[in-house]
Amino acid sequence: MATTGFWPVKNRLKEVIDYARNPDKTTDKKYLDEDLYNALRYIENDDKTDKRMYVSAINCPTKRAYQYMMATKQRYGKHGGNVAYHGYQSFVSGEVTPEEAHEIGLETARRMWGKDYEIVVTTHLNTDNLHNHIVVNSVSFRTGRKFENHISDHYKLREISDAVCLERGKSVLPPSKFTGNRKKDYWVHKNGGLTHRDILKRDIESILPYCGNVDDIERRLVSLGNQFPRNRDYEHISIIAPGWKRAIRLDSLGYTNEVLRKRIYENRSNERFYVLRNNNPSFRPKVYPLLILEKKLDCEITHSKDTAVVLVDVLFYILLQLLNLTRDEQELQRRNQPLSPSIRQSLTIEKKLLSEYAFLKNNDLHSAEDIMNFIDNRTEEISVLEAERQKIRNSNRRPKSDEERQAKNTAARELSKKLKPLRKELKLAESALERYPQVWELLKTERDAEIKSRNRNREKER
Repeated sequence: MATTGFWPVKNRLKEVIDYARNPDKTTDKKYLDEDLYNALRYIENDDKTDKRMYVSAINCPTKRAYQYMMATKQRYGKHGGNVAYHGYQSFVSGEVTPEEAHEIGLETARRMWGKDYEIVVTTHLNTDNLHNHIVVNSVSFRTGRKFENHISDHYKLREISDAVCLERGKSVLPPSKFTGNRKKDYWVHKNGGLTHRDILKRDIESILPYCGNVDDIERRLVSLGNQFPRNRDYEHISIIAPGWKRAIRLDSLGYTNEVLRKRIYENRSNERFYVLRNNNPSFRPKVYPLLILEKKLDCEITHSKDTAVVLVDVLFYILLQLLNLTRDEQELQRRNQPLSPSIRQSLTIEKKLLSEYAFLKNNDLHSAEDIMNFIDNRTEEISVLEAERQKIRNSNRRPKSDEERQAKNTAARELSKKLKPLRKELKLAESALERYPQVWELLKTERDAEIKSRNRNREKER
């Protein structure tokens, strides 16, 4: 079973620069269209493709795919608009081998675009679900026409993918309303993040090995902070979590009722299954880490929304402590894991949170007002130094001697050295100021979940 989709790669960062006529020449990165280049680099990432074992091209050499695509654009003079299309084809965990996934991806791409367009297909092995990425040139090498990207093309890709899967004895998705592409998901993944769909898939895969019936699945998903909508559709099961705007249907992730029943049957066929399930009970919090941290720090997260009062550095500190618990297997066994899926999702930005928190502590910044004052001061310092450097450069246009030119160049370079750390600090300050409301919302969601769970447990004890 494979899910599919594709979306345009647009020229957002700069205009396309004319490509050298000879496509065999090595192209310096400064001559590249950045969006097309990044899309190709992303899908050919060695960490994802097992050292390029599963990278292939159609209608162009694999190692010269970018050059050939740009040569086609150059030949027909079509540089603007959508520079390429980025597609995906994701398989249910365990249903295909990397070789099979790659063959299916190549055949799907060949039938969909192979008559007219240059294509690169790679198979990524970095997740539980093997998946193909497909980059297609937006301009036809045969006719010079641009791919028009109609809604019917998305239907056609799914139909072709299903046909190729069936020919190779693989399952396919049942007929359903077309849900469009995952363009936003691409940019989240490109920046190293995880979507709600990614977190839910991880949760499902983490609990399925210990589920012997549907009730087990529901109980374990709820114990991880997920929720079932009140008006439940048992044919198309959906999941939502605090902070999410809409529910996600499990069958849209490849977990149809048939797939779930099959996984349950396989579990129960394993003679050691009940031992495994008993050794891995569903999560039941014994302590509430955020509430404990609040008490320890004498700081209640929801006490005020006044930006002059909220201790921003404390919010960052608490979130980082919760992320430590989320990652720590010992804490998981002690039932100290945070309840909110959104906290687990924040693991992908942990490095940014650490750098922003260190910046706040090193500069003794506690409130949003402190950060805004810091930004104002740094902006003024940078403006003064930039004006001074520009003045030196202007005066150096007609130097009286080579010695004077060199002296002024040296002075300008020294000012550039002073500007570099100031700009870095300014960027961190702006980033922390922008992020702190998100951190506050994350912690509030977790706090609400802990209080609800604690009250529920108290009611049971009574």
